Amino acid sequence: MDLQADEQQILECQMKSQASSLIHERRSANYKPNIWKYGFLESLNSKYDGDDYMRQSEKLIEDVKIQMMFVETKDLIAQLELIDRIGKLGLTNHFEKEIKEALDIIASIENNGSYMTENLYATALHFKILRQHGYKISQDVFGGFLDEKGMLEKSHFSDVKGMLELLEASNLALDGENILDEAKASSTVALRDSNICNILDNNLARHVVHALKLSSHRRVGWFNVKWHIHAYEKDNHVKTVLLELAKLNFNMVQATLQKDLKEASTWCNNLGLAEHLKFARDRPVESFMFAVGLNFQPDYTSFRIRLTKVIYLIPIIDDVYDVYGSLEELKLFTYAVDRWDVGETEQLPECMKICFQVLYNTTCEIAHEIEEENGWNLVLPHLSKVWADFCKALLLEAEWYSSGYTPSHEEYLSNGCISSSASVLLVHTFFSTTHRDQPTEEIADFWHKNEDFVNNISLIVRLTNDLATSRAEQERGDAPSAILCYMREMNASEDIAVAKIKGMIDNAWKKINGKCLRTPQQVPFLSPFINIATNIARMAHSLYQDGDGFGDQEKGSRLIQSLLAEPLLL
Repeated sequence: MDLQADEQQILECQMKSQASSLIHERRSANYKPNIWKYGFLESLNSKYDGDDYMRQSEKLIEDVKIQMMFVETKDLIAQLELIDRIGKLGLTNHFEKEIKEALDIIASIENNGSYMTENLYATALHFKILRQHGYKISQDVFGGFLDEKGMLEKSHFSDVKGMLELLEASNLALDGENILDEAKASSTVALRDSNICNILDNNLARHVVHALKLSSHRRVGWFNVKWHIHAYEKDNHVKTVLLELAKLNFNMVQATLQKDLKEASTWCNNLGLAEHLKFARDRPVESFMFAVGLNFQPDYTSFRIRLTKVIYLIPIIDDVYDVYGSLEELKLFTYAVDRWDVGETEQLPECMKICFQVLYNTTCEIAHEIEEENGWNLVLPHLSKVWADFCKALLLEAEWYSSGYTPSHEEYLSNGCISSSASVLLVHTFFSTTHRDQPTEEIADFWHKNEDFVNNISLIVRLTNDLATSRAEQERGDAPSAILCYMREMNASEDIAVAKIKGMIDNAWKKINGKCLRTPQQVPFLSPFINIATNIARMAHSLYQDGDGFGDQEKGSRLIQSLLAEPLLL
């Protein structure tokens, strides 16, 4: 009976689709064509992938290891600063063993000396590094810097270096850590003091501006390596050998990424989707950059190529729902994805047929690759389901738009977390970074246990997107955003709604921090998945920090040029 009802509903949709395609006025988001020429991407070439540079890198790595051994154990600040610099320069993967050995010793020392109660900079650095690397450390280490009311003592406000490190440390807060909430509020106020930049040296002032715009914890690490290299070149305390290694490593990674980009752009170019779906965003390079932000390491080439394909398809399908399809066409498209059946697209416009066929073929190929590489069985049903869930969420938003319905804030977010596409990325990432022979629970059980983590990643992607694109979408007449839903439901101003959304992002990060702190110890083989998943949230900040990074290519073009086409001078 249900099957007959389904078939009747589809038949009605097909008839309506044929009629509506004659009268439906196609909208336009006025997205500009792809600015990256295929010939330019193919011309990218680097000399830094040769054996000579590999040997030079290995020599510099050994030199830095020797340097790490000679940093006196009792000089904890020097040790922590070196580990901090190694991380900011994108070199942690070369020194994992040495860093763990050093931090195991530091974490085991019960009384770390007077600097723990007297030196705000050292205490904040100590807290930040240990928590970044998954060691348990209490917010109570900052208790000595508070007054009797639990507020940060005003005498510390003039310690710019200490306040800067405190701000960075406070972004690693967990749920319920009120001392760190106070630390974040006070350090932000102190660092925003208009007189500060007049009394600082230029380098420290740049670090202050950088941290106030977005904390290091929420930035994509690799995207900031060049910035830190240039900053450390002006810092006499940073050893030359570390900078030499950082520059060479950057150029060698860039050489690998250039080869990956050529492969990814060739795939996108051969699809020819840009010719058939002129209304949609054709963003091959931005899609690849997103994948780089998830993991830049040279041995993750296959992961980057795979995720680039997924990311490339997400905005195209989003534009099919937001811009092109009539409601009846979108129902048919969604049904086809849900059934995972090419035959269900017969009544759709040609461009939507092509879009589904590409989604179908690409997902089947990715599932086969993952099964071959990681030993998983039956990956395709999981991948096709997450695409179906994504399309159903987009369809619901299209229905809201069509009927002029404004959902409640909670209703919007419940659906918006799915339409954010984060779950599409997370499912592909999970199967790409785990192996069937690892002691993973049943997949359904795994997602159930980690539902809160997935939801918080998705929430950040959705809310950062809405903060950046809400006005443009409102002017275009799209479905309402989180900001608009909150304003209408609470009868609030836009400023109050934006503050509410930013607070929700902060709370989501606290929950993510808790997961990052617990998982490496409890389930070590899940660390790559957790790290990449967290980078999805960081990429959302990067992509939407100054507007819509996918819609407006000009906003991100300088960063792309710098990371993928411009080597550092050695």
